[in-house]
Amino acid sequence: MAGAAVAETPPPAAGPCAACHGANGLSVVPDAPNLAGQPRAYLVEQLKAFRSGKRPSETMSLMAKNLTEADIQQLSDWYSSLVVEVKARP
Repeated sequence: MAGAAVAETPPPAAGPCAACHGANGLSVVPDAPNLAGQPRAYLVEQLKAFRSGKRPSETMSLMAKNLTEADIQQLSDWYSSLVVEVKARP
């Protein structure tokens, strides 16, 4: 699925992610990382690790356990496609 066209809107599986990682992939809670702009391969690897239990996390293991391969691919495509603009504070 690498190189697939990315949708203009997040995939359905992203709904629960927004509670911590934000609707646009920018974290809304202090202990959740930003997902926007992360490398696709990294996101795929981490979601699979959470799903399998290889990477332990009470919250993420629960969130990832029911993700399908298609969900993981779509989430990774979506979050990696988001552009993050960095600006210096005034």
